[in-house]
Amino acid sequence: MRTLNISISEFEFNKFGIKKDSLAFTEFVELVSRELMKQNHNKCVELAEKYELSTMAIDEINEEVKAWIFRSMLTPLNRNVFEQ
Repeated sequence: MRTLNISISEFEFNKFGIKKDSLAFTEFVELVSRELMKQNHNKCVELAEKYELSTMAIDEINEEVKAWIFRSMLTPLNRNVFEQ
């Protein structure tokens, strides 16, 4: 087995909730994955508020998504037919 040393700040150490100086790679991946999920969640909330999705019911959001997917699948020639 190989050993990899990574230096991080005290702030990052505390931010990730690391309790020991040595981690298995799977533990490290789990910590990083959790942090990325938090960041992605925060970005989703930010975008939802920006585009006023946060005030919509889930059914309304689903309909918006379906409509966007449908419109994105149309070719430029037949797109004009549905947008009139």
